[in-house]
Formats: sequence, structure tokens, C-alpha cells
Amino acid sequence: MRPPAEVSVAIEPGPVELTGGRLLFVDDASGKVASVPLADPGGPRRVSTLSCKRFFTAARQGLCLADRAGPFPGSVSIFVDQSLAETHRIDVAGVPNRAKLSADGRMASWTTFVTGDSYAQTGAFSTRTGIYDRQTQEYRSNLEGTRIAGMKRTEDMNYWGVTFTGDDRSYYATMSTAGKTYLINGDAADTSAKPLRENVECPSLSPDGTRVAFKKRVPGDGARPWRQHVLDLTTMVETPLAEIRGIDDQVVWLDNDTIAYGLPGEGIWAVQANGEGAPRQLVPHASSPSVVP
Repeated sequence: MRPPAEVSVAIEPGPVELTGGRLLFVDDASGKVASVPLADPGGPRRVSTLSCKRFFTAARQGLCLADRAGPFPGSVSIFVDQSLAETHRIDVAGVPNRAKLSADGRMASWTTFVTGDSYAQTGAFSTRTGIYDRQTQEYRSNLEGTRIAGMKRTEDMNYWGVTFTGDDRSYYATMSTAGKTYLINGDAADTSAKPLRENVECPSLSPDGTRVAFKKRVPGDGARPWRQHVLDLTTMVETPLAEIRGIDDQVVWLDNDTIAYGLPGEGIWAVQANGEGAPRQLVPHASSPSVVP
């Protein structure tokens, strides 16, 4: 959503680079990747020339998921270097939705909608989620062939919201079937996975690898029926976060204690990962945050 025309945002001259201590995001007014200092997220922003629907950065590299020009809806995954200069691209079917890199930048994943445009009604959409190994250039364009332990493969299985572990092989993601969603732990090398927990969507692994932040479907607003939680992967105890608005996002971890997310029309917000405190706005008129520590 674009900010109202009368709202202005201070722009700071200078290039947008993947340098430490900055928060990267998509500027709502321009659709371009922009950045602000982590120490002053509400201050003037630098705006690049790179247009993206979703952007994510890790290890001084970036992944931009953007619309692809053409008569039919399509996406393009654009890999960029520290200066946001393109190094590689892959054409992808569908409408841009999620994008993620592993901590060292080797593994990339993206999700697109190929029918429908929201998760609000389970079963009313279809996704395509791909994984790309930048080192070997192995590209798995669709996770729908994944073997799920203890479950028979069905035509209605959908996958989205990949988040990688530190070994560049294991990942967590959402799988849906028969009107239910599951947190799965997958193996990118042998295309297998095991279900861990029901009612988990858009997982995001903490920097220390011990917890997963996710959105959980709860009774309430039918249009945005989720609340953000954090799951301890050792105890499997989940903690609801202080943000009670329905957040339809794959959140990011600013550090091991803080989670950030986009809220349409409200910008980027942050909340403590332990369930305490209160949500606070970081960047107005922005979405798709990621951090260069």
C-alpha cells in the first residue's frame, strides 16, 4: 500500500549498500529497496533504483523478488551484490510473495501465488516454492514433490515460507493439506521432510537456531486470522507475542530478542520475542524488512 500523497518521507542522499548497522526494506511510495540506520530507523532513508515486491539480505548479499513484465503474471528472482548490482536472475511463475536467504547467503528460497491472492481461506490458493543453491546452481523449482514422513502425498499439498538452518541443507517451512497447516522440517538434499506441529505458517528461524517465529491461525478477524508466536524447538512450547493485530508476514529477527514485520498501511514494526513489552513502529510507509547487522 502506498502512503497518502500528503505524507512525505525524508530522503538522505547516498547509495544504498548492504553495509553493517542498517535496516533494509521496500519503500512503499516508490517500490524501491531503501535503507535506514538501525540506530535511527525512523530517520531519513536512502532509496535505491532496485524495484522489488519482497527483499531479503544476508551475508552482504541480497535477494529481490519482483514482478516480471509480460502478458501473464510472473515473477523474477534477482540476486544482487553488496551494492545492489544484479549478479543473476531466475524467472519464476506466479505473483511474488515470500523471499529468504540462508545466513551465509548460499541458499535462496521464494514463494509465489499461482492462483488466488491470499491465505485467508485455506485451499483457495496455490503456491510454488522453490529452493536454489547458489554454490552448486541446483534449482528445485517446486517443493510439491517433497516426501512427508507419515503422510501420503496428495494433490492439495502446498508449501510456503522457507527458513534455512545454519547447515545450508535443513530448513523449516509451512505445508498445507486438507484444510490444515503444518510446520515441517525439510532436507533440501534428499527432498524429504517431517511434520513437527500443526497450525504453523510462515516460520522464521532465530539467529541462534533455537526458536521459530510464526503466525498461528486464531479465532477472530476472518480477513487476518493470525497471531504471531515463537516456538521453542527444544521444548516445543509456544509463546504468543504482544502484537495482537493479524500479521500476514514472514517476520524477520533483528537479533535473538527482537522480531520485525510489515503491517500494510502501518509500516514496519518490532516486538520482543519473549512475549513481553509492546509493539513499536520502526519505519513508516515500508514493508519487507531485513537487517545487515
